[in-house]
Amino acid sequence: MSISNSLLWRGLLAIVIGIVSVAWPNVTVGALVILFAVYAFIAAGWDAVAAFSSDRAGPVLGWLLLSLLSIAAGIVALVWPGITAIVLTVCVGVWAVVTGVVEMVVTFQGSKTAGERALWMLTGLVSVAFGVVLFIRPDIGALSLATVFGLYAIVYGVSGVVLSIHTRKAGAAAPQTATAAA
Repeated sequence: MSISNSLLWRGLLAIVIGIVSVAWPNVTVGALVILFAVYAFIAAGWDAVAAFSSDRAGPVLGWLLLSLLSIAAGIVALVWPGITAIVLTVCVGVWAVVTGVVEMVVTFQGSKTAGERALWMLTGLVSVAFGVVLFIRPDIGALSLATVFGLYAIVYGVSGVVLSIHTRKAGAAAPQTATAAA
């Protein structure tokens, strides 16, 4: 498969995923909860493998406890998907606040121009504000995240399709340029 075909298919898939995410954000949030549960079950399996590959009792017990915790997390995600979606949204909120604070701290380190400082401060403030909004209304935040993800996927997909078209044109023009130069 050529690069242009790969870009085209990735772009089209991203557009479809984006449209589904924007049209049905509840479905997207549900899918993310299911993906989290699947991840938890896979992590439990890997932890169990690590437990039984250890030659000492201490690590075996630790790995088995981690495995049981991961299984419990996966079951909780499937039994209570709404609560899981809210918890995942709060985790994104924590990430946004921590990232924003770090960006604001970075503003005052090193030799940056006034424009760079303003950009770091602005992105830090936006990130903190985003996190606070997610804390205030995590239920709406989960749907908003799904919608923003969908819009991003659509833009990413369109850019992939456009890049695919440009790559095809460049590939078709390359042999003509080589023969003209000869």
